[in-house]
Amino acid sequence: MADERPPVERERDHGHSIYEPSEFLDAPAAEVIPEGEVSLARRFLNVRTIGSIVFGFALLVFLFVFVLDIDWGQTVDHILQANALLLLVAFAAYYATFPLRGLRWWFVLRQVGTHVPYRSATGMLFLSWFVNCLVPAKLGDLYRAFLLKGNFGGSVSRTVGTIFIERIADVIVIASLALAAGFWSFRGRNRPEIDALFTIGFIVAIALIVFVIGLRLFGHRLTRFLPAKAADLYERFHEGSTAALTARSVPVIIGLTVAIWLLEGARVYFVIRALALPEVGLGISSSIFVALAAALVTAIPLTPAGVGFVELAIAGVLLIYGVPNEPATAVALTDRAISILTVIIIGGVFYAFSPLVRRAHGAGRLGRTPAEANPPGG
Repeated sequence: MADERPPVERERDHGHSIYEPSEFLDAPAAEVIPEGEVSLARRFLNVRTIGSIVFGFALLVFLFVFVLDIDWGQTVDHILQANALLLLVAFAAYYATFPLRGLRWWFVLRQVGTHVPYRSATGMLFLSWFVNCLVPAKLGDLYRAFLLKGNFGGSVSRTVGTIFIERIADVIVIASLALAAGFWSFRGRNRPEIDALFTIGFIVAIALIVFVIGLRLFGHRLTRFLPAKAADLYERFHEGSTAALTARSVPVIIGLTVAIWLLEGARVYFVIRALALPEVGLGISSSIFVALAAALVTAIPLTPAGVGFVELAIAGVLLIYGVPNEPATAVALTDRAISILTVIIIGGVFYAFSPLVRRAHGAGRLGRTPAEANPPGG
């Protein structure tokens, strides 16, 4: 029988009125997640988020002011003289990744038995990107699960399993492409530190492939060693993370992932071309390597969208290529303006008017299932 208690009383079963991330994942499949757990106002204005943003900007100041001793006049001149048309091409390359990311997630969801419209899948994914640009710890991934649950009733842990597959595919493809692009762009150069990075990247890629194969073939056996509650959670996660991995689906997932990250590399390439810096004589392989090195750093969940760390990675890799400090800084800041500021602006408008947000938050606020909160014709 459905629990007819008011939402506030049901929340008391958890000891407090707001879920923490671990409880969010552990929530029963039929239970509605309280809206407060994913409230952007609550998450953005809390001490941890504000502290992470301050830390990220402090890291930027330390890097650009005290380490690189940037001439800001030159840097700003580089940015202001950028070719607007090429920046628009970089913008288009970046935003072309979202339909592909949405298609990949839609495809993975279908493989695990969760059928949602492609447009909705892409919209939920973009909203999760928007949240990740505002709050740390990749909470946008949980927000995506919240939107799916609030709109279509999907299991949170199973949804997180599908996002886990995305992340694994991303890392494997990033490592593989970075190895290829880096090897080509650094060919003939004696750089021991780069050779060490290549070795690490190769080991990580192989380890992840072995891990995914092991999870697919033997992961279900772990349930026998887990308590009943944890076993149920793990089964849903395992289904979401491995059911999509078949001989027919893996090439599709990998193909889409490769296309996504080639477009990410194209974004950096056109940013470099737009700035028209004679010192930055980098080709497409070098641009891809810069973009992929920065992407790996976004895995550090300490700041929203890796602010501070990603700029450090972009500038650092450009410095390895021999790019002077000011052009490297101009590239890093311009690229991040496209990949963060535009998402915050466009995503903010989408968030304000999206029916996906209204329906999900309506279900969470009222303590209803998606069907109850969104009746046919309602």
